Order: sequence, then structure tokens, then C-alpha cells
Amino acid sequence: MSKLKFVAIAAAGLSLAACAGNPDTGTGPKENTGTLVGALGGAAIGSQFGGGTSGHIAGALIGAGVGALIGNRIGAALDDEDKKRAYVAEMEALERGQSGAPVTWRNPDSGRYGTVVPGPAYANNGRNCRAYTETIYIDGRPQTARGTACRNPDGSWTPIS
Repeated sequence: MSKLKFVAIAAAGLSLAACAGNPDTGTGPKENTGTLVGALGGAAIGSQFGGGTSGHIAGALIGAGVGALIGNRIGAALDDEDKKRAYVAEMEALERGQSGAPVTWRNPDSGRYGTVVPGPAYANNGRNCRAYTETIYIDGRPQTARGTACRNPDGSWTPIS
């Protein structure tokens, strides 16, 4: 994806994020918009990671999952750098994290930070999977989301919930 396309997608996502409802509670008539915007923004950021076409696609899928998780409740409060750091921590936790041991991230510019705690690996339909808990702190208040991702044959991860 070219940088121009990425900037265009990010700008569209940011302009739509204003319609996502109350960022403090995640509620409101446009709550689903926040999820969609988070998923799209996460996909745009995630697609920048990975090697080759399959790696970029897998990155976009994982990014969409992360974006949907955080987009619904707290995505409006995070900037692109926060989302990128959260994504990198999630990938580190899934790839190399010890079960129950937090992988942390911090954005010194925004003051936001978080942790990703991976669960034990397990087999699901022949694929290696891991549940994880992601907590992001905004103004010192924790916001927690849970998910599960499974490894694809090419080594990338795909969110399944």
C-alpha cells in the first residue's frame, strides 16, 4: 500500500471517528461506527507490517481485529502511534510472549500505555491459537478487551474473536 493511500485511509478514518459516539463510555447511537472505523484504521496500519502479499494481508486482518476491539470502546481516544504500538505489542505477545506475562507498550508523546497478556497456546482445527487480554490506559483509567488469534500456515496470525 502506498503512503498516499495509507494517509487517505487514515484521514477518512479520523474524520469518521468523530461520529463514533461517546469516547468515555463507548456508548451512543453510532457505537458500531466506532467498531468499523477502528477495524478499517487497524487494517490500514496492520497492512504495513509483514513481508510479501500474504504478510501484508495477514497484518491487515490482525490490525482490523485489534482496531475493532479498541475502536468500539476507546479507539477514538488513541492516536495512530498509540494504535501502532499496541499492535506491535500484541504481535510480540502472540509470537514470543510467555503465558500470563504482560508485554507492555508506551507512547511517551501521548502518555498512553498498555499491556497485552497472552494465554497458553492450544490447538484448534490443527492451528496454533492463543487467547489474550489487552489493557490500554487512557488518563490512568484501564480499558480492557479480550481476543483470540490463530496462526496461519504462513506464520501470520488471524483473529478469530
